[in-house]
Amino acid sequence: MITADQLKAGRALVGLKQEDIARASGLSVQTIKRMETVGTERSSAGNVQAVQRAIEQAGVVFEAEGEMIAGGPGVRLARIPGAGG
Repeated sequence: MITADQLKAGRALVGLKQEDIARASGLSVQTIKRMETVGTERSSAGNVQAVQRAIEQAGVVFEAEGEMIAGGPGVRLARIPGAGG
């Protein structure tokens, strides 16, 4: 499950507002705010997955702790098809 910090970082990485994520996930802005402040652990798995999908569709990849490097869970931009690298 993604963390509150990952949610905030992923959203910021692609320049989305809480309102954008709420609209894309079908959830309320208040739910997004609560996930970002209280944490995703207190939300239903379905709501967290909806938010994660919305941010991933905007071009973010969520990484679990140790997936790429040590230091905790993180986020990065998805590789753009046809781009170098």
